[in-house]
Amino acid sequence: MTVWDDLTGQAAAIEVFRAAAESSAAPTTSAVPAATGDAGQVAAAPDSMTHSWLITGPPGSGRSNLAYAFASALLCRDGGCGHCADCRQVAARTHPDLAILATDRVVITIDEVRRLVSASQFSPSVARYRVVVIEDADRMAERTSNVLLKALEEPPERTVWILCAPSEADLLPTIRSRVRSVRLRVPSTSDVAALLVKRDGVDAETAERAARESQSHIGMAHRLATNDEARARRADTIELALSVTTVGDAVRGAATLLEIAGADAQAITEERDAEERAAALRSLGVEPGQAIPPALRSQIKALEDDQKRRATRSLRDGIDRILTDLLSLYRDIVLLQLGARVELVNEAISAEVRRRAEDNDSSSTLAAMDAIADARRRIAANVAPALALEAMLITLAEAGRSASRKVAP
Repeated sequence: MTVWDDLTGQAAAIEVFRAAAESSAAPTTSAVPAATGDAGQVAAAPDSMTHSWLITGPPGSGRSNLAYAFASALLCRDGGCGHCADCRQVAARTHPDLAILATDRVVITIDEVRRLVSASQFSPSVARYRVVVIEDADRMAERTSNVLLKALEEPPERTVWILCAPSEADLLPTIRSRVRSVRLRVPSTSDVAALLVKRDGVDAETAERAARESQSHIGMAHRLATNDEARARRADTIELALSVTTVGDAVRGAATLLEIAGADAQAITEERDAEERAAALRSLGVEPGQAIPPALRSQIKALEDDQKRRATRSLRDGIDRILTDLLSLYRDIVLLQLGARVELVNEAISAEVRRRAEDNDSSSTLAAMDAIADARRRIAANVAPALALEAMLITLAEAGRSASRKVAP
C-alpha cells in the first residue's frame, strides 16, 4: 500500500506528482518556469520536476492530502511506499526535512512566513529534498506573499515548495508565475463513498448518504459518516430553514444556528485543545494537578491565546458549513422547479424538498439562495454573524410564507 492509495478521485493529478517524483533526483532550480499557458498554467512536461508547486481545488477535494503524499514520495527512498520510517514521519508531520505552515487563524502572519523561509534555506538532513508545505496559502496578505515571493525567486538547490489554495486567483500573479499549478476536481459521490467504506469501515448506505450530503467534501463526509451528533446538527439546520415563516422565527432561528455552529466547532476543537494543553504541561515538567509555576504561565497563556484564535476560526467555519448545507437545500428545490433530472443532495428528505418545490416558485427560491450567498459575504467582511444570519432568515421566511399562501385553502 503506497501513499497514493488513500487519495480518491484525482487520478490525473496523482499521475503528475508520481511521475515528477520519479523523474529526477534533484528539482529544477530555475526561478521562473520555462513556459506558461494562456491562463498562467505552467506548460511543463507531465513528468517534469520543478522547485515550486501549487495545488488548487475546492474545499474537501484533498489538496493537503495530495501535498503530503507528494512530500512522502520525495522524502521516501522508495518513492512513497507508505510504510517506511520516512513515510510514517511525514504522516505524523515529524520528518526532519519537512516544514509545514498550517494556520488555525484567519490569516497567515508575516512572521510565520519569515520563519518558514529561513528554515527553507537549510540543506536536507537525511533525504534528497527539503520539502516545505503551506496549507491555505490564500490566507496570506499581499505583504506576506511578497516575503514568500523572494524565496521562490531564489530557491535553494534541493528545496521544494508545495502551496495549497482553493484557486490560482487567490494568489498574487507574481506567485502564480513561479509555480507549477495542478488543479484538482471535485471527487464523485461514488468515489468518496467508496473511500469511506474502505478506510473508515462504514456501511455502504451510510457512506453514500454522507458523501452526497457533504457534496463530496472528503473531511465533512467522514464526520457525517462516523459522528451521530454531526448528522443530527445538519438535520436540525435543514429543518429550521424549512420551518421559518415569520420575522420572529428568523430572529430565534439565527440564535439557534449560532448555537449549532458553536456546538460543532466545540466538538472539533475541545478534544484537541485538551491534548495540546496536557502535552505542553508534560513538556514543561508540570505534573497533572500541579499548579503552574509563575515562570511558566506566559507559555501556557500563549497556548491558550492560540486556541482562542483557532476557536474563532472554527466557529466561522462552522457557520460556513451551515450556510453550505442551506444552499444545498435550495439548490435541490430550484432544480426540481426547473425540471432538471439530477441527483438530490438532500435525498433523505426528498418528499419535503419536492413539496416545497411544488408549493413555491423559482424566483423566491433564487432569492433565498442570493440571501445565503449575501450572508457568507457579510460574515467574511466581519459583519456580526447574528445580524447576517437574521437578515438571511428573514428572506427565507418570505419564501416560506409564499409556500404557505400557495397551499392555504
